[in-house]
Amino acid sequence: MDSLDLIETFCEVARRGSFSATARARGVSPASVSRAITQLEARFDLRLFHRTTRQVSLTDAGQILFERSGALLDLVNLTQGDLHARATHPSGRLAITAPHGLLQTELPPLLGHFMQQYPDVVIDLHVTDRVVSLAEEGIDLAFRVGPIPDANLIVRRLLPLKYVAAATPEYWRTHGGKPEHPNDLRTHAQLAYRRPDEAPRWVFNVKGKPFELPLQPVFGCTDHVPLVTLARMGLGVVWGAERAVSGPIECGELEPALEAFSPTDVWLYAVYQQRRHNSAALRAMLDHLGEFVKAFEQAAAQVAPCAEP
Repeated sequence: MDSLDLIETFCEVARRGSFSATARARGVSPASVSRAITQLEARFDLRLFHRTTRQVSLTDAGQILFERSGALLDLVNLTQGDLHARATHPSGRLAITAPHGLLQTELPPLLGHFMQQYPDVVIDLHVTDRVVSLAEEGIDLAFRVGPIPDANLIVRRLLPLKYVAAATPEYWRTHGGKPEHPNDLRTHAQLAYRRPDEAPRWVFNVKGKPFELPLQPVFGCTDHVPLVTLARMGLGVVWGAERAVSGPIECGELEPALEAFSPTDVWLYAVYQQRRHNSAALRAMLDHLGEFVKAFEQAAAQVAPCAEP
């Protein structure tokens, strides 16, 4: 028996005043109850009961343990109930991390619909383009754009991401026309996303192989959102996810280029730590991801409204 089992057996004996009555109540033999009490007394090096052939009673030390262990067992039972609720009913805190670019997609409505369906879940969304350590920072679920180097994480593919270069029609006209190869972008004004710890670069797919283009951007930013705005103002070329520029392209504000050179292995992933023993809230969110994918695909198929720069 573990310590809690021993204390539970002790309290039962103290209440009933009998090893045999305790044994019947717990569905074990009297000898098993006696061994549990003997083991507990050996652990404390104190006698806990006065024993007779017909009855037992608490010693002074036993009385102290009985008085103080009741609150402990109540707390344990309450905690077990709360943990059981977390395991069986979606509730409690769910920590999620996502890159800034996903805030402009169907992710916020997805989380809103999830909260409507599971009102006992509290969502804590960490928005960052930094690769967060799930274990170290207490994150339950991460949305990431691959690759995922940590082989210990569980990875679910959600959506393939297509990339495209885009600039205003006037920009293409005044800069020699649309490029035919990624190398042609070396001489263009580049509006580039950059990670704080990396030199800016764009990655293409040329003849089935990755092709990296080092950049010297006229505007670099650690967030994707301003890049499309500046591209619509005619200040340069943006290379990014097709979903992020689909609206301006449909409105004629931007013209796409180099669609054939989009990487073929870039996906949006959902990442979590283990398959078993996850909370009911996390399991419900994982089940909810199919709705996110469906909403994303439907929105991508629709013409986005034009917006003012």
